[in-house]
Amino acid sequence: MKEDASAFVAAPTAEMMEMVLPNDANILGNILGGKVMHLVDVCAATAATRHCRRPVVTASIDYLEFRHPIKIGELIIVKAALNRAFRTSMEIGAKVWSENLLTGERQHTSSAYLTFVALDDNGKPTMAPPYQPATPEETRRWHDANVRREHRLVIKTRLSQRKVE
Repeated sequence: MKEDASAFVAAPTAEMMEMVLPNDANILGNILGGKVMHLVDVCAATAATRHCRRPVVTASIDYLEFRHPIKIGELIIVKAALNRAFRTSMEIGAKVWSENLLTGERQHTSSAYLTFVALDDNGKPTMAPPYQPATPEETRRWHDANVRREHRLVIKTRLSQRKVE
């Protein structure tokens, strides 16, 4: 079945930021990894929901890298965008930056890839709307998302075939 180009929607994005406060930090004065994970999940879920205009649930976080700490008093900035829509699932890429409010300096601190599943009115998986990338960067992310998905499926298959001793 040929899909009508008008059925495709632009890649939705989401952005959020907040100041890191002492309650968000460990004894070294750095934001807790769990707090970063929470904000990444919320921001990515927002992008996924904007894409399908349905409730979504987090199915997996494949990759979360912590490159640099974010200190108390700095901003944490999270940006998320749809990379690819599959049948019922969507891959969302998220990037995290810190910003020193006194100098304006920003630093890329984390990256993550999350998979969300669209839900119908009964809470069951439902079709995610198709998505066609429009820019070279979106096209690169679209292709890369498929490579990560294939990798996840290979691992899942190999682990399910393992004999338990």
